Amino acid sequence: MRTYKAVFSDIDGTLLTSEHIVSTATIEAIASLQKKNIPFVIISSRSASCIYPILKKHHFQCPIVACGGAWIEDMNGRILSNEGMSRQTAATVIEFMTEKNFDLAWGIYSGKNWITSDRTDARILHEESVVEVESVEGTVALLPDDAVVNKILCMCNPACILQIEEDLKEAFPTLSIVKSSSYLLEIMSAGMNKAKGIRKFCEIFGIATEDSVAFGDNYNDLEMLYAAGCGVLMGNAPAAILETFPGKVTLDNNHDGIPVALKDLGMI
Repeated sequence: MRTYKAVFSDIDGTLLTSEHIVSTATIEAIASLQKKNIPFVIISSRSASCIYPILKKHHFQCPIVACGGAWIEDMNGRILSNEGMSRQTAATVIEFMTEKNFDLAWGIYSGKNWITSDRTDARILHEESVVEVESVEGTVALLPDDAVVNKILCMCNPACILQIEEDLKEAFPTLSIVKSSSYLLEIMSAGMNKAKGIRKFCEIFGIATEDSVAFGDNYNDLEMLYAAGCGVLMGNAPAAILETFPGKVTLDNNHDGIPVALKDLGMI
């Protein structure tokens, strides 16, 4: 059996249950890995500031890969990587979406800053409640000229999201644009995704990517699952992914899918 040296886990729909908690079995599994000096890395489309409440609530001391791979911190909070698009590119994307009158609300993630279009919008209020962090209403003008924008998050009308995705990809073919749920669309710099994030993390820490395990549940996790030595898909993934994913599938996020798979892999 292969000896794996790092574990990466998505948050929503993977690490967290449907009630937005981490199960006792999963907490114990993370502690078991850490006792063996195997890093458990939380990797998410969320910004770093939107991951911190989970670390605090569960007393985790873990490295994080935030904004879909663009931002990396070690377990002590030291910033190791910060990539993204320019402020001007972000402004151009937002101007395009405004001109097209897309049915969405947007948020800009730049470092630890989270700027949103309208804090009275129910979609933004819902996102704030999920991540337990308040955004700042404004525009890219709040950021310095040389700011790195790690990601633009679009909270879309589910009935329109596929058309919005298509229009954005046609208008900005060099950007990375991917759906992360039935209503969320992520816009990042060219080539940015969670696979790049885990490769960068492994490079920094001297770990071969093939010696890593990754857990995920949605479309924006697929590149990461294919890049890792062992990609594990959660049982609650969309049916279209479950039907075609060639790798390992575990139980869903409400039935301890992570610890079950780690035991099966002989890691805990």
